[in-house]
Amino acid sequence: MRIVIVANAPVIADPRLLNCIDEADYLIAADGGGLVLHAIGRAPHLLIGDLDSIDERSLRFFTNAGTDIRQYPREKNETDLELALLAAVSIGAHAIELFCVLGGRWDHTLATIAMLSMPMLSDIQVRIYADGQVISLIRDAVVIHGAIGDVVSLLPMTPTVNGISTSGLAYPLSNATLYFERSRGVSNVLTHQEASVVIGDGLLLLVQSISESESHVF
Repeated sequence: MRIVIVANAPVIADPRLLNCIDEADYLIAADGGGLVLHAIGRAPHLLIGDLDSIDERSLRFFTNAGTDIRQYPREKNETDLELALLAAVSIGAHAIELFCVLGGRWDHTLATIAMLSMPMLSDIQVRIYADGQVISLIRDAVVIHGAIGDVVSLLPMTPTVNGISTSGLAYPLSNATLYFERSRGVSNVLTHQEASVVIGDGLLLLVQSISESESHVF
């Protein structure tokens, strides 16, 4: 099941957001993400969170549309986005796409990036879309599809990531180690439309730029 989650970070005007929403098997709004969806005339299957960022007009719209509304106390251990991710896992997602989850508050942004490493997401393809970039987590190996010249950055999420080997990138790595506090993996470049990254151990964040013509990435 392909699930799209929309949160309430600053909205980036991108027509691909509508395409992804309309093609999703299941749509979740994380609290104020409901405002984003209401503004474009879409009702989610599920609205989840403490609902401190949603307005009454949107709530009425979603109630009339049959949205499943799950309200949690404001004093809770999870962010609204984490609740949405956990709900997606429980529904049976095999792919999760996140929109409007970065920007605004740095604490939320950093926590969102860190949540990609949650063990329950290890068998699920999770991607964040923001500012013409796709962000995902590499746990073992990945094939990157894109256009020649796309910028690709590989950023350790653990103190070290060992045994990194790449192909199809301008600055190749062969059984290399990248370190969390060092910037060596920033701003590599695709030399082919398909590239690969394999790692031995650790967690590696992949940040890929995407052009307007790369609809296949979405």
